[in-house]
Amino acid sequence: MRRLWFSLALLTIIFAITVGNSLYLKHLTGSIAQLLEEAQLQAHQEHWDAADSLTHEALQHWQDRELYLYTTLRHADTDEVYTSFREVEGFLHTRELQEYAASNARLIARLELVASMEQFSLQNLL
Repeated sequence: MRRLWFSLALLTIIFAITVGNSLYLKHLTGSIAQLLEEAQLQAHQEHWDAADSLTHEALQHWQDRELYLYTTLRHADTDEVYTSFREVEGFLHTRELQEYAASNARLIARLELVASMEQFSLQNLL
């Protein structure tokens, strides 16, 4: 009986860690996406320096948690987000609004996808 309780406790701990990771990742990607959306608004108003600053802040949030992200996510997904950040920065520096907006929208969508892949749902279990 002791083994059963130990196994149940272990499963409960693993489940709690999984849910905690999911919630943290959703919060992290949500705050980064919010910064990127704000940067896009600044770019549409021709405030390129503010857009660049907000994008750099979003990238810094991502990089500050790089070890955690590489530990808990697939490396390919993490690399895609990082590559997308570099693409967005490139269009920011050239100040090409249409290309920047499209690239930024792809980055936001990629962040949402990364978060949704880690959500505890039936779809992700199957």
